[in-house]
Amino acid sequence: MSDLITPELVALDRNLGSDRSSVIRHLAEQVAAQGRSTEVDGLFADALAREEKTATGIPGGIAIPHCRSTAVSEATLVMARLSPAVDFGAKDGPADLVFFIAAPEGADQEHLKLLSKLARSLIKKDFTASLRAAQTPADVVALVNGALGLGDAPHTAGAGAHAGSTAGSSMNDTRSSEAAATLGTSPSGTDTTGPAVDQGGTDTKVRRLVAVTACPTGIAHTYMAADSLVAAAKERGIDLQVETQGSSGATPLDPAVIAAADAVIFAVDVDVRDKQRFAGLPVISAPVKRGIDEPGVMVEEAVAAARNPNARRVAGTAGGNEQADDDGARDSIGSTLKRALLTGVSYMIPFVAGGGLLIALGFLLGGYLITETADTVVLENSLTNLPAGGLGEYLGAVAFKIGQLSLGFLVPALAGYIAYALADRPGIAPGFVAGAVAGFMGAGFLGGIVGGLLAGYVAMMIGRLSVPRWLRSLMPVVIIPLVASIVASGLMFLVLGGPIAAITAGLNTWLSGLTGTAAVGLGVILGLMMAVDLGGPVNKVAYSFAVAGLSAGSIDNQAPWQIMAAVMAAGMVPPLAMALATTIDRRRFTVAERENGKAAWLLGAAFISEGAIPFAAADPLRVIPASLVGSAVTGAIVMGTGVTSQAPHGGIFVFFAIGNVLMFVLAIIVGTVVSALAVIALKRYATRKKDTPVVEPVAA
Repeated sequence: MSDLITPELVALDRNLGSDRSSVIRHLAEQVAAQGRSTEVDGLFADALAREEKTATGIPGGIAIPHCRSTAVSEATLVMARLSPAVDFGAKDGPADLVFFIAAPEGADQEHLKLLSKLARSLIKKDFTASLRAAQTPADVVALVNGALGLGDAPHTAGAGAHAGSTAGSSMNDTRSSEAAATLGTSPSGTDTTGPAVDQGGTDTKVRRLVAVTACPTGIAHTYMAADSLVAAAKERGIDLQVETQGSSGATPLDPAVIAAADAVIFAVDVDVRDKQRFAGLPVISAPVKRGIDEPGVMVEEAVAAARNPNARRVAGTAGGNEQADDDGARDSIGSTLKRALLTGVSYMIPFVAGGGLLIALGFLLGGYLITETADTVVLENSLTNLPAGGLGEYLGAVAFKIGQLSLGFLVPALAGYIAYALADRPGIAPGFVAGAVAGFMGAGFLGGIVGGLLAGYVAMMIGRLSVPRWLRSLMPVVIIPLVASIVASGLMFLVLGGPIAAITAGLNTWLSGLTGTAAVGLGVILGLMMAVDLGGPVNKVAYSFAVAGLSAGSIDNQAPWQIMAAVMAAGMVPPLAMALATTIDRRRFTVAERENGKAAWLLGAAFISEGAIPFAAADPLRVIPASLVGSAVTGAIVMGTGVTSQAPHGGIFVFFAIGNVLMFVLAIIVGTVVSALAVIALKRYATRKKDTPVVEPVAA
């Protein structure tokens, strides 16, 4: 196994810029200079993207920027001792010790374990003091290898201050002491990575806690938060067992340990795996970085929750995609609703995608009159007893009927998984039932949304009730589904279903009557929504609107199919435009963007709007406006010319499901050209002031 760190990967007492972006770029350049990365831009972009998710500064003047990247050829550590220090987002001030962890996308478990072990060592006062006192890069390498168990650490602590005054050394000692207090370590830097034991010195009856820590990368923050929480709990005489869900593997907590726990702490930036294991436990939930910055506070909050019969409990609020499950007190209603709706849509799409394509295939094989004969053909005919229309009509009827049945799950699936996002597994059954009721009453997708939210919130509130331990096992499988189904579906039948059905009918009538200027205006609006955030919430609202109405389309009412075509075509424009722009004027784009442009051709053709995100993230003030213009033009053309799509996804690859496919393609080409020329013009003439040149790194 290659050395993770060498003297050439250490920079002592260097000025690497005034902000974290400059520091990370310098460190990425050092990785590339040692032949451990194929390109600087790609590694820098991945590291900066990870930094933007969660700041990597931790108490004690330390920062650990890190990422997994396809640009990294072998696992690498780069260490910099900065002068002056740079702000990496820690609450106690800027960082002077920076470790950059660059791991390959497919890093082996041994390397990941070593990287995680290093991260855990950085919360120890004696280790960081030795790093600050190290005289040479070789000293740093020896210290790191010693911490990793790859060699003996030299006794450099106290060997003299590094390139700074006595006052500076005193400041670092003070900060290390403050960090030790925050993290729960002893002043002497006691190793706290082992399991905590119950020292029994407290006057509370709370003796056992469990925790889960996880971050998107799963290399550093996951394990540092775990050790910080264990240390803080140990100092308070509490037994805390932690499950680290990191890249180097995860060992689930013993069910007996969970059953004996008084409360659970979730310090996570991603979903907790198998959260239902903790159902009924009082919960404190926060981003993983809080587990590093405020472990003692989180432990005390968990103790208070364990003693509070009205505390929030795991029932559970399943987290969003790449967001942390925040404490209920901190979650806004808006963010909770957004996560729930996006979850419902994401689980609904497979039903609609398969169903829509099968219906389109049914029309292709059996003709449009298959809607009138499908039931009879499927029930009365077979492969050995074909109908009058022959094999084509029979297979068309089968495909149409399967697709129709699949679309029948649209509203129940939407409602069921909205409820799941709010209340975890106990919410699924009441959500599906409420969605079925909405479909039965003609309330459509609006009824599904309302029913899913009702079922989810009722299930969540019931799950938060304090019940005896012996009753907890019945809550998620019997009591919550039963009561939530009665309440949510009862309200849909008795109060809400009728009015929502009337609104749905009115909306369908309005859409069916859209022609001329009104239709073009709707196309412009849909195009703008698809391009404004490229797969984000606004994009998903437009897409959900189109998908939910797809099943209402027919030969006599093609407006829903036209809306679907407008949404799909407009969503294809941004990535295709970026691909075209990088081909026309390569000099205006970085090497990484030109590579992304090649992939964007396929992503755009397949209707994956997210293919334009790398460009928008790097230059939003030019890329987003240009995308808006082209997508709006495409949406207007599609709606104005009556193009239809019976398929909810697939882009140009579902051409057989698109009515007037030539105009569909022409609309996309026009919008793509408009956006590409717009972004090139903006890059040429709407220029920014040039940034201060980055100083090239000097070999350490």
